[in-house]
Amino acid sequence: MTANLIDGKAMAADLRTRVSKEVRNLAARHHIIPGLAVIQMGDDPPSEIYTANKKKMLAETGMHPIDHRLPASASQYELLALIARLNEDRDVDGILVQLPLPPHIDSHAVIAAIDPAKDVDGFHPLNVGRVAVGQPALAPCTPLACIMLAKSVHLSLAGLDALVIGRSTIVGKPLAQLLLGENATVTVAHSKSRDLPVLARKADLLFAAVGRAEFVRKDWIKPGATVIDIGINRVTRDGRQKILGDVAFEEARSVAQAITPVPGGVGPMTIACLLANTVRAACARFGLSPPPF
Repeated sequence: MTANLIDGKAMAADLRTRVSKEVRNLAARHHIIPGLAVIQMGDDPPSEIYTANKKKMLAETGMHPIDHRLPASASQYELLALIARLNEDRDVDGILVQLPLPPHIDSHAVIAAIDPAKDVDGFHPLNVGRVAVGQPALAPCTPLACIMLAKSVHLSLAGLDALVIGRSTIVGKPLAQLLLGENATVTVAHSKSRDLPVLARKADLLFAAVGRAEFVRKDWIKPGATVIDIGINRVTRDGRQKILGDVAFEEARSVAQAITPVPGGVGPMTIACLLANTVRAACARFGLSPPPF
């Protein structure tokens, strides 16, 4: 068996096309151009790349990127003051604070300061709580991407055994809640879990989000399972920099039914879901029906 490749790039391109169509409709019918404020502190190289990609795709879909740069030495007070201004800015539908933040900044306080209606990352405690109880919310983009990728293989996730390896507040926990909302049977595993390979071999859906390169091996995977690899690990192999996922890809694809590559899987879909969340936020702010994606 050789697993089908779940093409995150192609799915992301399709979602961006649908987002662009909705942006054009908003502009033509309601004179609304969604605006996303992106705040970056310092010059962390990966953050520079992620931020540039987000702003590029915002512009390509017809939305308005609003760039705010603060030096790494800026105080938490300065960052919170900027967020407070953006919360009141009528041209801003979404606010994204690029993580990670410098060590002297309390990221929890920063996330809590964002207006939940403009929290397109879906990290605010109010949005997290709404996701947990099944209410409409701006859900975190990476978990949303994972659900969409899984549903490209399975029309319904109902009744499937799902294992989420990783319990972070931005991926693992909200992903488990979204899976429950899809009526999957969900297990969340972490560093304290016993017999993790045994748990993994029971899963119809395996989501790996541990941040350890090639952590999940071939003999962990149930034959015919769907594997969604959320990890992005920069490693040096044979003197060269490589990006690897949390799953040993070449091994896993000989067992799984379907698998996401790294890169080219969850990553592109995460950015596309951010664009979709920005449009959702704009529609909600003006009392319009949510877009059909």
